[in-house]
Amino acid sequence: MTYCGRCGEEGRHEACVRALVLEPPRYCTECRRRMIVQVHPMGWSARCSVHGSVHGEVVS
Repeated sequence: MTYCGRCGEEGRHEACVRALVLEPPRYCTECRRRMIVQVHPMGWSARCSVHGSVHGEVVS
């Protein structure tokens, strides 16, 4: 099962998909846990306590 990285609900939502282009995910897509998110000038990083880290770059 895959969860939405923005709202934590099941599946993919068009509004969330569009928002995740500009902002980091807040929920782990594998287990639905809230992630620890850090935003920095060149991008962002998010860490799930179970599944590890994901990284992204700023979209310009």
